[in-house]
Amino acid sequence: MKRTAAALLAAVAALASLTACSSSDSNDDKPAAPPYKITKQDASGNQRQVTVEVTSTKDLRAVFDDVADKLTDDAGYFVEINCATGGTAKADNRLANGKKAVGNIGAAATGLDDGKTQFEEQPGAKCPA
Repeated sequence: MKRTAAALLAAVAALASLTACSSSDSNDDKPAAPPYKITKQDASGNQRQVTVEVTSTKDLRAVFDDVADKLTDDAGYFVEINCATGGTAKADNRLANGKKAVGNIGAAATGLDDGKTQFEEQPGAKCPA
């Protein structure tokens, strides 16, 4: 009886370890983007501006990556990430800038290779409470 219980426990443990490692999702590599709002997005032209607002500085790269993944028309995209608060009518509260090249037009507009992105957070930028 002890041998059967030990064998059963060993089998369960082996099955659990196989189950834990058997699933892999390619999206697991990227953190989920926190909530954001696109407040401006040009729909035409070789150079297109996309303005995004967030409420915190948490995971800005994930926000940029999520926005950039959805930009698919041939163009050069310039993405501005601003804090939803702390800006004025004359100056936004910029947290980060990024760009993405899609196609030869996008490459020419951004100076990046087709399909490439560039992202830079503003040093010391904060979202007021």
